[in-house]
Amino acid sequence: MYYAHNGAAISGYDAVSYFKMGVPVQGQRDIALIWKGARWQFDSEENRDRFERNPRAFAPQFGGYCAYAMTKGMLSSTDPAAWQIVKGKLYLIHSEEIARIWKRNVSKYIREAEDHWPTALYQ
Repeated sequence: MYYAHNGAAISGYDAVSYFKMGVPVQGQRDIALIWKGARWQFDSEENRDRFERNPRAFAPQFGGYCAYAMTKGMLSSTDPAAWQIVKGKLYLIHSEEIARIWKRNVSKYIREAEDHWPTALYQ
């Protein structure tokens, strides 16, 4: 299950764009697919096809919920502009302000978040 604001994962942003372009790009409603209960939108058919071949390579960690909130075992929305790729994995954060906290000790926070995921979904 992925956090999906109005049904769209990453608020409609193209998950592949974070890796391919290094910036989040808004996806198009007519270039989309359904995966894990959410609509994933893409900027191009090429990006959609790349995602479809290996969605786990591009989908954000912790179900698209805020990685920092997950360190506390909490579910929180994310801002597609607040993100970081660490060791080939996409982490979304609630806001730019929280992202600054996250970046102070990324490795520690990832370990803490992993301790709470996925049990936080069921609390």
